[in-house]
Amino acid sequence: MKTDIGEYVVGAYLKLEEGCDVVDYNVRPPGGGLEGLGELDVVGYDFRRGRAFLCEVTTHIKGLQIGPSYDATVRKITDKHTRQRAYAATHLQRFDEIRFQFWSPRVPKGALSERLARIDGLELVINGRYRECVEKLRLRAKVETQDAVNPFFRVLQILEAMRKE
Repeated sequence: MKTDIGEYVVGAYLKLEEGCDVVDYNVRPPGGGLEGLGELDVVGYDFRRGRAFLCEVTTHIKGLQIGPSYDATVRKITDKHTRQRAYAATHLQRFDEIRFQFWSPRVPKGALSERLARIDGLELVINGRYRECVEKLRLRAKVETQDAVNPFFRVLQILEAMRKE
């Protein structure tokens, strides 16, 4: 499956700001079957500190909505979080800290964002917090020139290095 640019945003943040040693995209649980159909968008592994990040990413720039209603959206995100937890319980026992995150640049404030905030154990990186994460990457891109092997971060580096004349 093709990696979405929003997934690269999250991967850059996990690698460069959170210190993950390995970032994997579109992870499918081993074994196939129905369980193998539910992919995890981004998984970051920080082996030095014993942390893992399981991230669902939805990059709708006109505002988050999956399906015909907010109810459908919340159900879908809740189902994905349930898959995150199942994957962690089965495959990530060696990690001391596991963080479950949902990343989206534009989520309507009010009913939807409030309902998402009530999903137990799911950390929201949405709206302003998403922007803050991208801004940290942008500031890093101003000073770091080595290739981070991440297309999103490389574009930030190019934009920050362009001459004004």
